[in-house]
Amino acid sequence: MEAPGSFSFKMLFCKLFVIFACLQYYRCNSEEKVEEFFKSGHTNNWAVLVDTSRFWFNYRHVANVLSIYRSVKKLGIPDSHIILMIADDMACNPRNPRPATVFNNANQHINVYGDDVEVDYRGYEVTVENFIRVLTGRLPQSTPPSKRLSSDERSNILVYMTGHGGDGFLKFQDAEEVSNVELADAFEQMWQKQRYHEIFFMIDTCQAESMFQLFYSPNILSVASSHVGEDSLSHHVDSSIGVYVIDRYTYYALEFLDKVTPDSKKTMGQFLKVCPKNLCISTVATRTDLFARDPNKVLLTDFFGSVRNVEPLAKTIKLLNKTDQCTKDSCQDKIQPEDQDLEPLSYAEQFPMPK
Repeated sequence: MEAPGSFSFKMLFCKLFVIFACLQYYRCNSEEKVEEFFKSGHTNNWAVLVDTSRFWFNYRHVANVLSIYRSVKKLGIPDSHIILMIADDMACNPRNPRPATVFNNANQHINVYGDDVEVDYRGYEVTVENFIRVLTGRLPQSTPPSKRLSSDERSNILVYMTGHGGDGFLKFQDAEEVSNVELADAFEQMWQKQRYHEIFFMIDTCQAESMFQLFYSPNILSVASSHVGEDSLSHHVDSSIGVYVIDRYTYYALEFLDKVTPDSKKTMGQFLKVCPKNLCISTVATRTDLFARDPNKVLLTDFFGSVRNVEPLAKTIKLLNKTDQCTKDSCQDKIQPEDQDLEPLSYAEQFPMPK
C-alpha cells in the first residue's frame, strides 16, 4: 500500500510539470510573435487602388476597387495610407436606382460606397500621367498630402488595378492606355528612389498576366486574373440595375479576405490560390521570382493590413519631467530671434462697446 505522503508528492510534481510546460509554451509563442513582428522588414503599409473604366456598363470595375478598398480599411490601413482612383462616379449616375450606393452583390447586403469613402482622384483626374506621378512621387508642390503616396524604403505597397486591358496594356477611360513597359519602369523608379520595401501587384483585367511580364525590379510579388490570350470574366448580373456588379477573380478574392482578421495567420501563398480555374474560368497567373521571401511564409496582413512595428534606436532620448517644463515667464529667454521681431497680434475695434 502506498503512503499518503507519497501520493501528495506525485500530485504536486504533476502540477509543477504542467505549469512549467505551459510557461515554456507561452515563452516560445511570445518569442515567435516578436520574431515575426520584426522579420518582415517593413514599418508601414500603403495601398494604391485604381479603377480605370468609365460608363455605366463598367459598373463592376467601380465595385471591384471599392470592395478591395473596404477590405484593406477593415484590416487597418487608414485612409491617409490609401490612394483611391475612380474613373467614374457610379454612386451618383442618373441610371442608379439607389443613389449614393454601389453594391458588389445582387443581394445588395453591403453598400461598398458607404458613408466614409475618401476618393483621392475621380473622373478625369484618373489618367496615366497622374497614376505614374503618384507612384514615382513626381507631383506638383501644390498637391495635397491626401493625393500623395508618401511611402519610403520601409513601406509595403498593395497596387490593385481593374479595368479593360489587352496584351501589354491597360486602358484608362477609353482614351489612353498604360503599357507594361511604362508600369515596369515606374516600379524601377520607385525602387531607385527608395519608395518601397515590397510591392504586391494585383490586377483584374483581360490578358492581365502581360502587365507584369516585364517587371525587373526586386521585391515585387504579382498576381493576375488571366493569362495572356485569355479574357477575365464577370461573375453575376444584378437585374435591378441591368449590369454585372463584380468580376469573378475579385469576387473570390473578397470571399477569402472577408474571413481574414488583423491577427490572422493566413499567408500570401494561400491568397494566390483563391480562384482556381473551375471558379474563375480564366487561369490565374502569378509571378514570384522577383520576390525575396517565400509567399507561403508571408502573412497576408503584410500587404492588406496595418502595421505598427517598433523600430529600436541606438541612442538615448531625454524626456522632460514636469518640473523641467518651463512656464511662459521662464521661457522668454528661449524665444528664437525670428520670433522676437514679430509684432504682437492686435484686433481692430469694430464696434463700440456700450457703457
